[in-house]
This record gives sequence, C-alpha cells and structure tokens, in this order.
Amino acid sequence: MFDIGWGELFLIGVVALIVVGPKELPGLFRTVGNFTGKARMMARDFQRSLEQAANEAGMSDMQKSLRSLDQTLNSATDSARKFATQPVRSVVKETVMKAVDAGEGEGNREIGPEAATRPAAEAPVADAPVADAPGGEAVATAEAEERAAGR
Repeated sequence: MFDIGWGELFLIGVVALIVVGPKELPGLFRTVGNFTGKARMMARDFQRSLEQAANEAGMSDMQKSLRSLDQTLNSATDSARKFATQPVRSVVKETVMKAVDAGEGEGNREIGPEAATRPAAEAPVADAPVADAPGGEAVATAEAEERAAGR
C-alpha cells in the first residue's frame, strides 16, 4: 500500500525519538499499532460487505456463467483450428506425393518419416539399372505397381 523502505522507517523512528522523547515513544508505537490494526479491520469489513453485495446482486452467478462461456468458446476455437488445419495438411501431403510420383523415373526419392524408418532392403531403387538387366523390365514394372498399391 505505502512504498516505505527500511531506511525511511529508520528516519521516521529517529524523528519520532527526537520529537516525542524516549519516555513516551513506546506509548506512541502502541497507539500507532492499535490504529493500524483498526484500519486493517475496517478495510477487511469493507471488502466483505462489497463481496456480500455482489453475491446478493448475482454477480458470482454471472461470473461463473461467463467463465463457462469462455471455456466453451475456447474449446470451439480449438476444434475450428484443428478442422481448418486438417485439409491444409492433406493438400500438402497430396502435393508432395504427386511430386514424388512424378519423379519416379529420375532417381525415385522419397521424403517423409516413412522413408527414414524403412529398412535399406525395402528402400526404393532407380528403375533404369534394373530395366537394363535381363528380364529387368518385368521386375521394374512389378516394383512400380507395388509402390503404387502401397500409397
């Protein structure tokens, strides 16, 4: 409430000691302590009466209903955000998959977490070297069909 530091309290004590005198200083501190206690009690009573008046006016019920409305709006906003980002993710994924499919004859790189976790034996290979081998054309076609069916 009051912004009084230790240095300022010390200065007030010294001035009070000089003005009041050492004999009457304990009585002065007792009087100030009683006044402070009464002021705190009056402030506490005032706060309680304001809270009671607010409760009688239905402010606490209104506060509860506003909080529940706020929670409902937050959950609806979260749901809308999830709903809005879902199509974007699927469009991006489709675009990336189309780009990968379009580049199958040129090295056949895959991107994404599936490619990183796939063992080396299952990793896709370029179609060109396999097609040059005897009977490789049929093998390359079968592998391309398997990849297309997996996606």
